Amino acid sequence: MGIIKKQSINNSIIFYIGMFIGAVNTVLIYPNVFNDQPDHWGLIQIIVAYSMVLSTFSSFGLPKVIIKFFPSLTEKGNLFFISFLFPIIGILFFLLIYSLFKEAIFDLLNMNALLKENFIYVFILVFCISFYDIITSISRSHLDAVTPVVFNEFFLKSYTLSILLLHGFKFINFKIFLLLYIAGYLLKLIFLFFIQISNNRIPISIGLDQLDFNKIMKFGVFVFAGGLSIILVTRLDMLMIGYLMNLENVAFYTLAFYIGNAIAVPGRSVITISVPLLSKAWENQNLKEIKTIYSKSSINQLIVSGFLFLIIWLNLHDVFTLLPEKFTHGKWVVFYIGLAQLINMACGVNGAIIVNSDYYKFDLYTNLFLLIVTICSNLLLIPKYGINGAAMATALSLMLFNLIRVFIIYIKMGIQPFSKKTIVSLGLLLFIYLICVNIPSVSNVFINICLKSTVAILIFLPLLFRLNLSDDLNNILKNLVKKVNS
Repeated sequence: MGIIKKQSINNSIIFYIGMFIGAVNTVLIYPNVFNDQPDHWGLIQIIVAYSMVLSTFSSFGLPKVIIKFFPSLTEKGNLFFISFLFPIIGILFFLLIYSLFKEAIFDLLNMNALLKENFIYVFILVFCISFYDIITSISRSHLDAVTPVVFNEFFLKSYTLSILLLHGFKFINFKIFLLLYIAGYLLKLIFLFFIQISNNRIPISIGLDQLDFNKIMKFGVFVFAGGLSIILVTRLDMLMIGYLMNLENVAFYTLAFYIGNAIAVPGRSVITISVPLLSKAWENQNLKEIKTIYSKSSINQLIVSGFLFLIIWLNLHDVFTLLPEKFTHGKWVVFYIGLAQLINMACGVNGAIIVNSDYYKFDLYTNLFLLIVTICSNLLLIPKYGINGAAMATALSLMLFNLIRVFIIYIKMGIQPFSKKTIVSLGLLLFIYLICVNIPSVSNVFINICLKSTVAILIFLPLLFRLNLSDDLNNILKNLVKKVNS
């Protein structure tokens, strides 16, 4: 767990810096820059959503294939060869289909004129995202999970902030802004690629003679289908809002979704570095190590994500008063998305355990179940409840999905992530909420936010340490105290 702890801390620092910049962008800058034309913000989100879905097709599960087979291969060149070949074939195939059936695709997806005019940018983003994911997996396989995070979380969000300000102050129009926005994805890909090349991490040898191709393709098909399902689920609500409603509502949903989804940030940093270590543990059949990673990821993610959810919910009303009025109708979107992510985090790295085990087929089965439930619930709830319905559908789907995965791991491997500390942690968060929610409000929203947050922290940290809910978090607190006193 030493490597996990060290890189998780580094990743978390970068994630939190990125989250802060992203929060400034999404919560403050985007709504004000696009207050007059929220459909432009909705357009950006829809383009990214389609790109994420199509890039999953083009990469064909190869990022996870690299993580899975990297430890056991002495010759990496053939693996990297097919990893770069498949996305090229996939992107060329999509461009061919688009050129032949463009109008039929537009009609099928119920696209408005603005999206039709700019849909070509989707293919540029598919190229950038597909290869960035491949190269990120190569970096992570060398236990360098920090570098990709720097470019994805810090560079891209800082870059986006810069061009948002240029557009907001009318130095550039929306067309140029959109071009620069797409260029940001290309730049982070180029930077990460050259870092891997400079460290001799991408040896490529043409051919497949060093690979058990059938085994790799069998695994790739399952993780591709599972990965496609999860990407569809995470983007489906936005795509269906665009399809059933309009681009403006996509923008409104994006803001609220971002706020609620922020609590997943700590979990992403843990999962990023846990995956290659789980792969090694399965290679050595070290079930004890897998159980340790599983239980620690659960309690650590529950505590940190739960506290972030608490802070967000306590201060949500005050945050919304800082926004243009048309963007302030997503309170319950924040709640349902936050609840969904809290359940997701509390269940630990269950997906990574299944994918890297001999039971990886269940990753596909559970993701297909999730996709079906998400489609049905969105079709049912969006027409009735609008953007709140999309968030309710996400919460319901993720809750069922995670409970099924926890049950599968318990049945197949005899391990589960929960303990008495799980119940105590939830009780602690509820206790802090009941105290802080009754703090009288003042007229200044910034004082309100600072007061409630400070009181919550002052109660949370001593009780967390006293109750000894997490050895990892307690050690971090001890080290911080030592540094402050030294």
